[in-house]
Amino acid sequence: QVQLVESGGGLVQAGGSLRLSCAASVRTFTAYTMAWFRQAPGKEREFVAAMPFSWSGTTRNYADSVKGRFTISRDNAKNTVNLQMNNLKPEDTAVYYCAAKKGSSGSYDRWGQGTQVTVSS
Repeated sequence: QVQLVESGGGLVQAGGSLRLSCAASVRTFTAYTMAWFRQAPGKEREFVAAMPFSWSGTTRNYADSVKGRFTISRDNAKNTVNLQMNNLKPEDTAVYYCAAKKGSSGSYDRWGQGTQVTVSS
């Protein structure tokens, strides 16, 4: 059973930075595509960024709204995936969720509990 635990959320002023981390309890972490999603109040959950599994041959991808500001990375030795968020905007305020799926196809079927990010103007 894969468990995902996020950390690093908080309150920050517009223009500031935060780094989210997600620890995955799984034996074959390198076989999983890892991603971040977010959900703002009253809105649908939306994709933020994805990091392919280690030998996929594909590159990481980002939502247009965060390109150039957010960076996703993974540390396979520590079974973690991180999201560095720079130049934060009030519209980035949301609960951020870590997600995982084995390989590259299909839906994300493992989810963390979420961490709150609040950006004040």
